[in-house]
Amino acid sequence: MRVLEGVRVLDLSIAMSGPFAAMKLGDLGADVIKVEPLTGEWQRHAAAGGATGNEVNASFLSLNRNKRSLSVDLKSEAGLAALHRLVATADVFLQNYRPGVAQRLGVDYETLRAIRPDLVYVSISGYGETGPYARRPGQDLLLQAMSGALFSAGRPGQAPTPAPYFLVDAFAAYSAFEGALAALFHRQRTGEGQLVQVNMLDAIIAAQMQEISVRTVGGVPQRRGEAIHAHSYIRAPYGVYPTSDGYLALTFAEPARLAELLDEPGLASLDAERDGFERREEISTLVEARLRTRDTAHWLDVLGAAGVWCGPVYDYDELLADPQVRHNESFVSYEHPTEGRVTTPGFPFRLAASPPSVTRPAPLNGQHTREVLADAGLDPESIGRLEADGVVHSAAPASRPPAASPAL
Repeated sequence: MRVLEGVRVLDLSIAMSGPFAAMKLGDLGADVIKVEPLTGEWQRHAAAGGATGNEVNASFLSLNRNKRSLSVDLKSEAGLAALHRLVATADVFLQNYRPGVAQRLGVDYETLRAIRPDLVYVSISGYGETGPYARRPGQDLLLQAMSGALFSAGRPGQAPTPAPYFLVDAFAAYSAFEGALAALFHRQRTGEGQLVQVNMLDAIIAAQMQEISVRTVGGVPQRRGEAIHAHSYIRAPYGVYPTSDGYLALTFAEPARLAELLDEPGLASLDAERDGFERREEISTLVEARLRTRDTAHWLDVLGAAGVWCGPVYDYDELLADPQVRHNESFVSYEHPTEGRVTTPGFPFRLAASPPSVTRPAPLNGQHTREVLADAGLDPESIGRLEADGVVHSAAPASRPPAASPAL
């Protein structure tokens, strides 16, 4: 039996943070019902990186496994009534609307707790439910920029470089997942439901627990330098350095040890703790010059054998081929009715007694409308009327052959 088996989650969220959090609950066994508009959730139609599918794109597939889809018009009286019936059977309700939208739709916490008093209601916002920025768009890059993190690396006078993935969305998703689990545990002990509020700004601030505390507790400001350095609060050398044929990641190496291994006498008299910060530019410049003289494989052999912390810099294809990644089974694959074999990142933790698994592929829009409404107590005739009136949408069978998925 999986950990959350028997828990029902209504996922009304869009884009990444909410769907990712709900998917993680589904991975642990929860019955996650993705409640979508008649045309399908926005993410179905926004191809990430130009990747498209037959009927479901890669971005949607990556965030919506282990869910059922209910396609319904919540702006209609009959559609909202159907959802309210489903709320009575739910344990968790998750949404990431802008402040005020849930109340306007009739799915705010106060309305739904009157239907299900012990409901765990998770609300994700960009900057918080109230305050001067409450109505600003909660977009990942904007929050990365605001978080302060971008000035902990890079060079003065150069534009800061953001993370090349949706870092803030991911942290917000994990925060919502954690909050939902905590609230479910509280309910199990007390019988009480509650409102769980998560915002992306607080999530990315909390993720910088060490870095920001160095400033607030230690009083040390961020300082970018001209030489390669990946983190203003870590001593040199620390970063990604060019080699003769690529790049090498190098961290926490003792300058005196590098003097011998790199044949660079200028490092011999330098102490890691004493000089690692104050002479950061000098250390990084000397290391960079020497690493450029040989290829990556050479330095991995020489430095790795000496116990120096270093590693390769992969692209995604190299990541997929790595023996440790394969050993860990870091990716999961499953068959999808329209997209063929789908391979996506798997589960970041292991549970020995109740492991997460993929039991449902990412759904087609409205694929489970009829069975979900039946769960809410509607009879087939009532469901048929809702379909005929255009209040709900049920997916038609797949009409295109499955596409081939890249092999792992």
